[in-house]
Amino acid sequence: MKALLALEDGRTFPCRCFTGDGEAGGEVVFNTSMTGYQEILTDPSYKGQIVTMTYPLIGNYGVNQQDVESAGIQAEAFIIREYQEFPSNCRMTETLRDYLVSYGKMGIDQLDTRALTRHIRTVGAMRGVISTSDPDPVSLAQKARSIPSMVGQDLVAAVSSDLPYFWKNGQPEPCHADIQGPESVWRNNQYRVVAFDYGIKYNILRSLENAGCEVLVVPAKTTAETVKGLSPDGIFLSNGPGDPEPVDYAVDTIRNLLGYRPIFGICLGIQLIGLALGAKTYKLKFGHHGGNQPVKNLVTGKVDITAQNHGFAVDADYIDPDILEVTHINLNDNTVEGLRHKKYPLFAVQYHPEAAPGPNDATGLFGDFVQMMTRDK
Repeated sequence: MKALLALEDGRTFPCRCFTGDGEAGGEVVFNTSMTGYQEILTDPSYKGQIVTMTYPLIGNYGVNQQDVESAGIQAEAFIIREYQEFPSNCRMTETLRDYLVSYGKMGIDQLDTRALTRHIRTVGAMRGVISTSDPDPVSLAQKARSIPSMVGQDLVAAVSSDLPYFWKNGQPEPCHADIQGPESVWRNNQYRVVAFDYGIKYNILRSLENAGCEVLVVPAKTTAETVKGLSPDGIFLSNGPGDPEPVDYAVDTIRNLLGYRPIFGICLGIQLIGLALGAKTYKLKFGHHGGNQPVKNLVTGKVDITAQNHGFAVDADYIDPDILEVTHINLNDNTVEGLRHKKYPLFAVQYHPEAAPGPNDATGLFGDFVQMMTRDK
């Protein structure tokens, strides 16, 4: 079915919708991973965004029930060069088309993804609208410009869980206890971790569990007082979508938890830590989305190839060197990729050590978090 993508600057791209009638809008970004499209689609950090894959052949291994990073598809729409009609994989349970249709999401192909990616790299990520029913480029571009900008939006509230839950044996399990009550909610003597859900990926929870942690996931607006009442061994700050600055409730909570227990943050987590400690954040031109970002550890000199998915970053010019140490930088653009507090047991990275999809160079950071909790005990 014929469709049209229009960007806010008026650039248009003819294409086909392989999932049927529809119209979708959001910030258009590109991802450079060659595999892992199911993990990408279900990553809550893509809320409010239309994802374009730079690898041309997508859908060839279908989808399954294991390779998910949340309870459903989070991206607003999915753009690829060529959809593979006949997937084949022993783990497959359904096709990519059927998966998108089941969540009411548009799948777009026969679009010049190289031209679109080059345009985004040159001009920057921008809002766009895809439609099968409105063929007017002027009308679609106007619709794109009417979409709220990613800057200033609190998208965490749209993806965070409403209720706390445990992560047990590789899946979420309801927490029936009152986390603000006097009784302990913990079930064993493992390292007890409270994980803030700003849009947390399941593979982060899998990685924490594999590292020996008992994980209680709490809503983004959980207060510092509630967390202290739980008496955890460590606190985890998750990834999430959108601009960190409007998520002021999380910044206030983090500020009130500094020095209480070891803290480990990933992606949005590092940005919120930066804001809590007086730094500023800014929007990147086209963000880092993919599985091939080189990051240098300034402490050891080692370079890891990392998975990343973020459109904002901590501004190095506003980091107080008496409080925070920059531990990692991105070798492509020298942006901040890691921070460590000089007094308290706290560290954070901008990239995704849990991958899914992506390389596993940095999985040892979960072990570092456990060691930090061990020393704190």
